[in-house]
Amino acid sequence: MSVPSVNREAMKIVREICAKPEKYNVIIKRNSSGAFIIDAGINAKGGFLVGKLITEICLGGLGEAYFSSMKMSEIELPSIVVYTDHPAISTLGSQLAGWKIRTGNYMAIGSGPARALALKPKKIYSKIKYKDDANEAVLVLEASKEPPEEVAKIISTSCRISPENLFLILAPTASVAGLTQISGRIVETGIHKLVELGLEPNLISYAWGQAPILPVHPNNIESMGRANDAILYGGMAHYVVSHEDDAYLRSLVERAVSLVSKDYGKPFSEIYEVAGQDFYKIDPKIFAPAKIAITNEKSGKTFTAGIINEKILLKSIGFSS
Repeated sequence: MSVPSVNREAMKIVREICAKPEKYNVIIKRNSSGAFIIDAGINAKGGFLVGKLITEICLGGLGEAYFSSMKMSEIELPSIVVYTDHPAISTLGSQLAGWKIRTGNYMAIGSGPARALALKPKKIYSKIKYKDDANEAVLVLEASKEPPEEVAKIISTSCRISPENLFLILAPTASVAGLTQISGRIVETGIHKLVELGLEPNLISYAWGQAPILPVHPNNIESMGRANDAILYGGMAHYVVSHEDDAYLRSLVERAVSLVSKDYGKPFSEIYEVAGQDFYKIDPKIFAPAKIAITNEKSGKTFTAGIINEKILLKSIGFSS
């Protein structure tokens, strides 16, 4: 059975945003190359509505999201629930922040469907056996500045499309849209960890996840810390996997949660500062959901690990009763 094009599916959502920029609090313009720039939080207000749609765009239109809430102590936090019937392609093949964009003094991380045209990184697409062939592309940039003209040229060339058919969505971490779409990566974070630990991604049949959306902090580092805390201490994911070995899945899930990291137990902004603001000095085991469940559809058994750490989440947002 053929799998839909992540770019074609995502472009249906992009066109909804472009048709109603006032509704979604975005600013849309075209640069000199002809590429579309959709600002969802730098100079634009953005918000939850566009953050939800950006989440679905990052999933290549092969997953959906809705808002809920998570009660912690005396406060209820907004949360985003994400689900997909195409886990490997929608997350690893699209949503993963796997494209480092760098030119001159500008650097941003790209995620979303355009990666499936440029094959960034190529080894992932070999593993999931997927490649897109669309003539339009959309990429989400986690950046606090608008990209220079050269960025659109680099991306469109890598995707082998005309710049006029490229759509770049800007969602800074220190924005409601940015924090919403980062919490919306809960399923992808877990899948990425499971695959790192050796699970074949195409054995994952279905996936569901939920993570709180923490309040934006005016300081970029604090806001980045909250974005990570939402997943590392508040995110939960459930995967349906087809596998012959229950013992393997039980062992796997126990190793795939943030609790196993030596850095676990402090808000991420503190972990980052202790590491000298160097991500490479942070224990990589911390980058995982707080809680994971795996159901083996061959045996019907479910295995879980991890906890939701309300204490750290409340500390992260500076809550006091």
